[in-house]
Amino acid sequence: MTMTTRIPARIHALREAMDRKQIDAYIIPSSDPHLSEYPADRWKSREWLSGFDGSAGTLVVTADKAGLWTDSRYFLQADMQLQGSGIELYKASLPETPSITDFLLNELSPGKTVGLDGFTYSAAEGEHLEKLLGRKGIVLETAYDLVDLIWKDRPAIPGNSLFEMPEELSGKRVSEKLNEINDLLHKEGADCLLLGALDEIAWTFNIRGTDVAYNPVAISYGFVSEEESILFIDPKKMTAEVAEKLKKEGVTLADYARIQTYLSRLSNDKTVYIDAKKTNLSLFNAIPKGCKIIEGLTPTNHLKSIKNETEIKGFRNALLKDGIALTKFYIWLEKQMTTGETVTELSASEKLTSLRAEQAMYLMDSFSTICGYAGHGAIVHYSPTPESNITFKPEGLLLMDSGAQYMDGTTDITRTIALGEPTEQMKKDFTRTLKGMISIAKCKFPEGTRGCQIDILARKALWDAGIQYLHGTSHGIGHCLNVHEGPQSIRMDENPVSLKPGMIMSNEPAMYRTGEYGIRIENMILTQNDSETEWGKFLCFDTLTLCYIDTRLVLVSMLSAREHAWLNKYHQKVYELLSPHLNEEEKAWLKEKTREV
Repeated sequence: MTMTTRIPARIHALREAMDRKQIDAYIIPSSDPHLSEYPADRWKSREWLSGFDGSAGTLVVTADKAGLWTDSRYFLQADMQLQGSGIELYKASLPETPSITDFLLNELSPGKTVGLDGFTYSAAEGEHLEKLLGRKGIVLETAYDLVDLIWKDRPAIPGNSLFEMPEELSGKRVSEKLNEINDLLHKEGADCLLLGALDEIAWTFNIRGTDVAYNPVAISYGFVSEEESILFIDPKKMTAEVAEKLKKEGVTLADYARIQTYLSRLSNDKTVYIDAKKTNLSLFNAIPKGCKIIEGLTPTNHLKSIKNETEIKGFRNALLKDGIALTKFYIWLEKQMTTGETVTELSASEKLTSLRAEQAMYLMDSFSTICGYAGHGAIVHYSPTPESNITFKPEGLLLMDSGAQYMDGTTDITRTIALGEPTEQMKKDFTRTLKGMISIAKCKFPEGTRGCQIDILARKALWDAGIQYLHGTSHGIGHCLNVHEGPQSIRMDENPVSLKPGMIMSNEPAMYRTGEYGIRIENMILTQNDSETEWGKFLCFDTLTLCYIDTRLVLVSMLSAREHAWLNKYHQKVYELLSPHLNEEEKAWLKEKTREV
């Protein structure tokens, strides 16, 4: 059965299941019971039903229509992958595109039922959806996982063994973290905390795993209180050594499947703290109605975002290793292109992964490498497949966004390089993007500043030319955890979280010319104290990433004196820190790439 017949057949089977359960519309989001960015194979229901494999998207199926909503990162990809499926693409956030709720309100009459699996929908989204549908008398049913009824060879819940994140790398014992969490819970007036997000659980209990692609986490739930702190996890995943260590730190172990029962037995006088955006609807509904609920970003999320000195040292080590691997990769790529060897998007991605894997404490890549040559670089989250894979030519631009998980830190870097002689337009576009990246890197700002207040610095040079990019400028990065983490960010959208010393983020302005090329330049930055004046404390960023920037694409005349100086100083730092770890040939190559301009 081909894709063009397989997808319609699956949609038909879903409609039959909907009919049996008297459900008139069914929503299939991208998430798992932990609302993860990258779900394990078991929960890739939206991909299985639609054929679209981007990380963000929601499928909605009614008796006679099927639509997929996704954001601007995936418009081009979704358009290609949905062809022949019978599923219509809805480009989210565009003025002419109805929201999922508006679509449902328009398609369904009062008394109809919308269904979804409550384990794959957040409590916040579920509550909001139910309220809006209820205004028209439409019922929300969350008890049925209809995909499970039709996906006969559905993968099992991952059962991989977890491993410990030792104190010499985490910087804190589990008992210390639990005490800090409980102190913050008391300040909020809460007795206990429910954790559903896998990275928050991994950080709290100093565990890591391989259950999810790219994110070193283990499928589990967490519960924290002064009386008891519980890790709900499949006991087969736990080694005797890790189990014993957790028990000594005051952690009780319970089976993963018992979380709902445990929550349902909480006494009515408990005040439970949850992040409604990261707690699934089924768990939320299991909490007794008599319990008081406090909603907000969890104490764990805040604590995790501010890296301690041990974690920061680990990040610096990881980025040094990453810089070595990247230097070796770009030397290899240049040689291959010079000698006329065949290099494709896939072979380049595989080579970079292999060079990273040679570095100490490498675990896995931190996301699927975005290796976009020429027009593919304009597809924001493009990842090459055997079907899309193209061969490099000695012309045009190559955008590579990649990263790795090392035990001592997580990396994320984008470089755009010229494979031939760049055009004047390419140089202007690249230099405007570089100006934005440098503006963020050099930014000095008062304590309490939010990311949205400095986002304009990344975009100003692009806006002046009438150019815009639709994604964020910056996201938080976990410590041997999720490459995308919060709560901090630098983006146009309002985010009430202020930037604090110890937060590590990306810095990645960009621009895209559809069908021609994409340009993105990304470094990792550490927020740190700068100075204190009569007007208060000021913070700044320290750039951590160590990799050359292709100066063939830079029009120095477009840089200010301060930007020009920053670029040369950055390249001097890259060479000084990487060269001791390179052989003579590699040193000479890097010396040339980082020479002053």
